[in-house]
Amino acid sequence: MSGLRERKKQRTYRVISDAAIALFLEKGFDQVSVAEVAAAAEISKPTLFRYFPAKEDLALHRFADHEDEAARVVTAGRVEGLSPLDALHRHFLAGLDRREPVTGLSDDADVLAFHRLLYGTPSLVARLHAYVRRSEQALAAALDGPDDPIAARLAAGQIVAVQRILAEENWRRIEAGERADDVLPGAVAAADLAFGQLRAGLGAKF
Repeated sequence: MSGLRERKKQRTYRVISDAAIALFLEKGFDQVSVAEVAAAAEISKPTLFRYFPAKEDLALHRFADHEDEAARVVTAGRVEGLSPLDALHRHFLAGLDRREPVTGLSDDADVLAFHRLLYGTPSLVARLHAYVRRSEQALAAALDGPDDPIAARLAAGQIVAVQRILAEENWRRIEAGERADDVLPGAVAAADLAFGQLRAGLGAKF
């Protein structure tokens, strides 16, 4: 029963967030009230706040699934005998190949509209930093050895920063009018360069 409850909870998260994002895209983030979102999702405001503590979280829920993604990739990679950087590099390239929005390599109209909303709203950009910090913390925990936890934290910060920069560059090119298929070769080359620099800087431990 606990699994069923969790699935229902996650569906509720998605329903509320999707309703909010549709309104934000239509009217603008600052022009939509929490009461409007609650009405659109057919719930009360108190119920909404039980799921989303801040208005910004309504828009950023799509990033919640990615908070511990890097950590999960590292853990799964170890089972296959891959180093953390090799596992993350492979995962990022696979994401590019699938045109996953989190890599920035998507020219889907809805994805582009969401990115414009995100990067064009200062309060959303500020709130996104909290998600990035949690991603770094989860990755550091996955990388952490008992001998040197500060090294894991430093490595996690660099890895997350590299992935963010790669995604932002891909999004910048597509926002400027390039097609995702045309950006792909350069995106792959940039990812190879970035992870090569990480390997050189972080050493054999990672």
